[in-house]
Amino acid sequence: MTLIDGKATAAEIRAELKTRSSAFEEKYGRKIGLAVVLIGEDPASKVYVRNKIKGCEEAGIRSFAHYLPENTSQTQAEELVATLAEDENVHGILVQLPLPKHLEAERILAKIPAAKDVDGFCAENIGKLALRESGTVACTPLGVMELLKRYHIPTAGKNAVVVGRSNIVGRPMALLLLNADATVTICHSRTRDLKAECLRADILVAAIGKPKFITEDMVKDGAVVIDVGMDRDENGKLCGDVDFEKVSGKASYITPVPGGIGPMTIAMLLSNTCEAAERSMEKKNQ
Repeated sequence: MTLIDGKATAAEIRAELKTRSSAFEEKYGRKIGLAVVLIGEDPASKVYVRNKIKGCEEAGIRSFAHYLPENTSQTQAEELVATLAEDENVHGILVQLPLPKHLEAERILAKIPAAKDVDGFCAENIGKLALRESGTVACTPLGVMELLKRYHIPTAGKNAVVVGRSNIVGRPMALLLLNADATVTICHSRTRDLKAECLRADILVAAIGKPKFITEDMVKDGAVVIDVGMDRDENGKLCGDVDFEKVSGKASYITPVPGGIGPMTIAMLLSNTCEAAERSMEKKNQ
């Protein structure tokens, strides 16, 4: 079994991005900029935002952090995002989810233009992925594909099973694997025989949000197992959707939690920001 080290790979990517961002600054006389909007006091969101800002510093990207109180109105939130959309120093905009319950996230996110949608969540970017056109791809599934690439794990002709169908991970993950010539099956709560489907997988991606849900008897010998989950076990300890200790004995490659996909998600956010900046300047100079 080979452990797929997302933490080390993400560090390599940040170093590469620092070189890339320096070249951008030298060429265009300005830094690449990422705006992060945090509304409210959600503890997990604060940690995520802090990690993203730290990642920006390491990659040579300028961060614009906007912390808004819990009682921020819909209009105030939309106006801020609309202002950032017009700011030439901001190449990517990230609104940290979840938002306070009184806010309509879809209306706020709709204010982010596709060119600055570094999360890859907007309909235009998802549509481009489905059509195999150039666009911004959701960070977590993109991070999975980057790990497969850097660990020289082939996808063409392989049976890939994605457990989970969320718009953030499951669906774009399936599209990316399909675009990489894998034969893809998406499993979900209505799948009749989940175990049988999982046992067919050469590449198994777990993204369902249930701690240690994927057990040893659901994984075939030699499978590549990618755990996207971020859960807590019965003792409150951080774990993934896969029963790592038992499944690792059967997998050829496996990602740990923590230290697997989590760091890669932030690395891909930074990479998407660099690409957005480069595209914007190329378009401006045409």
